[in-house]
Amino acid sequence: MDENSTHEQLVERIKTLELDAARRSEAENALRDSEQLLSQIIQGSPIPTFVIDKDHCVTHYNRACENLTGVNAEDILGTRRQWSAFYSEERPVLADFIVDQAPGEEIVRLYGRRCRRSSVIEGAYEAEGFFQALGQKGRWLFFTAAPLYGQHREVIGAVETLQDMTDRKRAEEEVRNSERRYRTLLDFVPYPMVAFSLEGKVTYVNAAFTETFGWTFQELKGQRIPYVPEGLEKETYEKLQELIRTRMVLRHETKRRTRDGRTLDVVMRGVVFLDDEGEPAGELVILRDITNEKRLARNNEILYRISVALPEYPDLEELLDYISEEVRHLLGSEGALVILHDEEKKELYALGGAYDDTATERRVKEIRWGMDQLVAGKVIQTGEPMIVTDTSTDSTLHQERDKKLGYHTRNLVLVPLRSFDRIIGSLCAINKIEGNFDETDEALLSMIAGTVVLSIENARFSEELKRAYREVSSLNRAKDKVINHLSHELKTPISVLSGSLNVLERRLEELPEQNWKTTMARARRNLDRITEIEDEVDDIMQGRTHEIYAMMNLLVEQCTDELETLLAEMVGELPGITRVRRRIEELFSPREMVARKVLLHDFVSERLPVLQAEFPRREVDIFLEVEPVPPILIPVEAIQKIFDGLVKNAVENTPNEGKIEIAVKKEGTGALLRVRDYGVGITPDHQRRIFEGFFTTRDTLAYSSKRPFDFNAGGKGADLLRMKIFSERYHFRIEMDSTRCRFIPKEDDVCPSRISDCACCDSREDCFNSGGTVFTLHFPPAP
Repeated sequence: MDENSTHEQLVERIKTLELDAARRSEAENALRDSEQLLSQIIQGSPIPTFVIDKDHCVTHYNRACENLTGVNAEDILGTRRQWSAFYSEERPVLADFIVDQAPGEEIVRLYGRRCRRSSVIEGAYEAEGFFQALGQKGRWLFFTAAPLYGQHREVIGAVETLQDMTDRKRAEEEVRNSERRYRTLLDFVPYPMVAFSLEGKVTYVNAAFTETFGWTFQELKGQRIPYVPEGLEKETYEKLQELIRTRMVLRHETKRRTRDGRTLDVVMRGVVFLDDEGEPAGELVILRDITNEKRLARNNEILYRISVALPEYPDLEELLDYISEEVRHLLGSEGALVILHDEEKKELYALGGAYDDTATERRVKEIRWGMDQLVAGKVIQTGEPMIVTDTSTDSTLHQERDKKLGYHTRNLVLVPLRSFDRIIGSLCAINKIEGNFDETDEALLSMIAGTVVLSIENARFSEELKRAYREVSSLNRAKDKVINHLSHELKTPISVLSGSLNVLERRLEELPEQNWKTTMARARRNLDRITEIEDEVDDIMQGRTHEIYAMMNLLVEQCTDELETLLAEMVGELPGITRVRRRIEELFSPREMVARKVLLHDFVSERLPVLQAEFPRREVDIFLEVEPVPPILIPVEAIQKIFDGLVKNAVENTPNEGKIEIAVKKEGTGALLRVRDYGVGITPDHQRRIFEGFFTTRDTLAYSSKRPFDFNAGGKGADLLRMKIFSERYHFRIEMDSTRCRFIPKEDDVCPSRISDCACCDSREDCFNSGGTVFTLHFPPAP
C-alpha cells in the first residue's frame, strides 16, 4: 500500500470513528434523557411505584411510594431492602420473583388464591394482601409486578406498582358486616322471607322459610322454588307482573306447597328492591303461614254454628243425630256416632248417629255393646283419644262389630266426652272418605266434643227429669185422689163421733164428773185435732170436685118421701128431712170463702187476745206493735186461719220464758204482717221443704199428742202449705227466715222447754240471741 493511500484510509477511518463517537454520544444523551424522563414519570406518578434491576437493587422509588410505605427513597435506593417497606423480616417481594422468573405455581403458592396472572401485561402478576407493617393498623394493597426487558428480550429488572385498597376493603367489610347483621336480623324474623333475582332465582332465604317450607338456602340458591301448586301458575304470573309494574304488592292470599307435599294457606307481601343506580335489582317476598289461623277461624265458626244450633234440639236423640251429622260433614267421613255409657248396666249404646246408609244408622241405634266390644270402651276408660288407621290390626274386635252392623269399618277416630267429673261417652267418626284420620281431625273432634258435652248432659238430665216428672205427676195425682177421698171419708166418721160424744156426755152427766170428765176432754181434744186436719185438707183441696156431696144431695132429693116415712116411724112427725139436708150441707157441701176488705191492724188486735186465751198455761211474752194500714182484700176465714197458724206455730216453737213479736206495718201502698219468735228455729235442710205440706220439722216419732200451743206440741205439717196456697189464691207474698238455735243444731237435739232449765243459757237474752224464726206476709192494697 502506497503512502497516500494509507493516509486517506486513516483519515476516512478517523472520520468514521468521529461519526460513531458522535452517534454514541447522541445515543447516550438520548438514553440519559430517556432515563431522566422515565425517572421523572415514575417520580411524578401518583401511583406508588418502585423499580429493581436484575441484581434486585432498587433503582427507583417514587414519592407516592414513600407516602404509602413511610420509607424514604434515599434509605432504600441502591439497596436490596425493598422488603423492609412491607415486611418485618427479609423475604422476596413480587418484583423479586419476576426478576428471577420464578414459576407461576411458586408465586401463587406464596401469595395464595388472591394472586393471579395479569390479563393485561405479559409475564406480569397481580395480587392483593394485608400488610400489617404499613401504618398503625396495617393496610390492604393491590400490587402488580411486571418484567423489564432488554434489547434482546432478556429480563433486566422489574417494576412494581401499588394501590392502597384499605378504604375499599374496610367499606367492603362494613358491607359484609352490615349484610351479616341484616341476615341475622332476617333469620330471626318469624315469617318466611325470600330474595329473588329479576330472573326469579333465589338469592336468599331465611331460617323461617326453611322451617316452614322445608328447603334450605343451599338447595335453592340460584334455583327457582317449586312451591306453586298446580292450577295457580297463571295467578302467580299475574301477581309477579303486578309486582314488577307497581314495585309493591301489600297483600295477596294464596296457597303454596311445602317440600313434603303439604299445601299451606299463605299471605304474601312483595317489594322490588333497587341497586345503587335506582334500577330494579331483585324482589323480596315475605310469606306468612295462615293455615292454622284459617283452620282455627273455620273451627270457631263451626263451633259457633253448633253452639247456636244446640238449643234447638232439646230432645236427646234429635240432638245426638244433629251432632253426628255435623261431625260426619266436617271430618269428611262416611259415618259418625255419639256413643253413651250406661253406668248402671256397664254398657255402651248409640242414641244418635249419621251414616250414608240409613239401614246401618237404624241398626246401630238398636244394639247395645259391652265395654270391651268397642274401641269406644277403651277411650271412655282411659280418657284418651284414639286414631285407628287400620282395623285389620285388631280384626277380631272390628269384625265382630261390623258383622252385627252389616258395615265394614276401615279406620276411625274417637275422643272422650268429658263432663265435669266423669266421662259420659265417646264421639266417633268412621271411615275417612279421603285418606286417613290425622291429628288435625282428632283436634277438631275434641273441640266439638268439648262444645257439645254439656248439651248432651243437659239433654240426658232433661230426659231423666221428664221421666221423673211424669212419675211424680202420676204419684201426685194418686196422692191427691187419696187425700181428697180421705178428707171426704173422714167427714162422716167425725160427724158420727162428735154426735156420739154429745149423746154420751148427756148420759154421763148423772155420774160424778171425776169419773168421766178427763176422759171425755181427752176424746174431744183428739177429735178436734182430726177435725182440724180435715179442715186443713179441705182448704188445700178446695176447688176439686165434691162427688160425695153431689151424690148424697141427689140421694136425698130422689128419696125424700121414703126418708120422711122412716124418720116418722122412728122418732115421730118431725121436720127431719130438713135437718138431714142441713147436716149434709154442713159436712159435704163446697165451702166458698168470699174475699172482702179487711183492716189488718184491727183484725190482729182483736184476734190476738182470743188466741192468748187458749194458752194461759204457757209462759210466753207476746209483744204487739201495730199501726194503721190500708185495707187488704181477703176472706176473713182465710186471714184468721193464717194468723192463727202463725201464732200457734210461734208459740209451739218457743220455750217457756221466751218471747214472740207481732207487728203490723204499712209497706208502700200495702200492708205487712210479721210474726217473729225467739224459739228453737228450723234446720237449713228443713227450711227448703217447710212449705211442701205434711212436712214437720221434727222426726215423726219425736212428736207427742200434746195440747195445742204446748211447747213442741207437734204440728200436722199442713198449716204452712195451706198458707202458701192461700198466698197464691189471694195474691199476697209469704217469706220465712229462720236460724236454728246454735245450742241444739241437729234435728234430734232437744230443747229443755224452759230457758231457765237450759244449761247453755245464763239469761233469757242468751236464748233470744241463739235462734228463732220470722214469717213475713206482704199484702197488696185492696182495689
